[in-house]
Amino acid sequence: MKLITPFDPWKSKMCTCPQKYSFNPYTGCAHHCLYCYSTYIPNFYRLRQKKMLLTRLERDLRNLPENALISMSNSSDPYPPVERELELTRRAIEMISERKLRLLVVTKSDIVVRDVDILEKMKSAVSVTITTLSSELASVIEPHAPDPSERLNALRVVKKRGIPAILRFDPVMPYINEHEIEDLLEKASFVDHVVSSTLKLRSDSYRRMINAFPELKEKLREVYFREGEKTGNSWYLKREVREKILQRVAEKCEELGMSYAFCREGIPFKAKSCDGSHLML
Repeated sequence: MKLITPFDPWKSKMCTCPQKYSFNPYTGCAHHCLYCYSTYIPNFYRLRQKKMLLTRLERDLRNLPENALISMSNSSDPYPPVERELELTRRAIEMISERKLRLLVVTKSDIVVRDVDILEKMKSAVSVTITTLSSELASVIEPHAPDPSERLNALRVVKKRGIPAILRFDPVMPYINEHEIEDLLEKASFVDHVVSSTLKLRSDSYRRMINAFPELKEKLREVYFREGEKTGNSWYLKREVREKILQRVAEKCEELGMSYAFCREGIPFKAKSCDGSHLML
């Protein structure tokens, strides 16, 4: 099975991404985020190295078209804690750089700062997910991810080195972090682009969320499973609620002069791409 595959093979009607490829150096993820949508992957919370990663990557890279866009990673974070020692992601970036391909790094880790020396010499952009400014809240919803302050600082370093910096404010969660929209965007007002979306729930992520926030059990059940909308295997907030939440994101970004887009919401935005890949053209 190939390591590099076309992004969104299900061709979701909600997806507004440009044509790109998906590459995950690891299987599973060490961050254990409660809201994660990738837990359909067996044993997802058990991080594993991919067998013969670099050999298989080299083969796949030879078959990509010139200037192809690779998104790393879309399910398993490319910078788990063990990456500090293994350096598999770093070596993969070096190989991608040699092929003169475009690379969009999507992570929730400040380890990415280690690799800016390579990323600044190629067509790349770095997207860092920050869902809250609160260390306390982050320790609950993203228990093994780096502190939000470390991620924010990573974005500053990326921007300073001339690499397009993207804030992924995703997901915005009703009753949990939606009150932080304006403050979080203010703190990250130096970035080149913002990608945002609302929380989508599956049955397993709902169970994890209410285990952590039992007081929200009925509220989340009401706004998602009774009033919400099902798309594929996920439950969305009803469109009017999503529009109201994301309008706040849009208004604050426009006030700050920031480019912004929405991910898999079916709600229009003005940016040239949803994921920020236009910054690498």
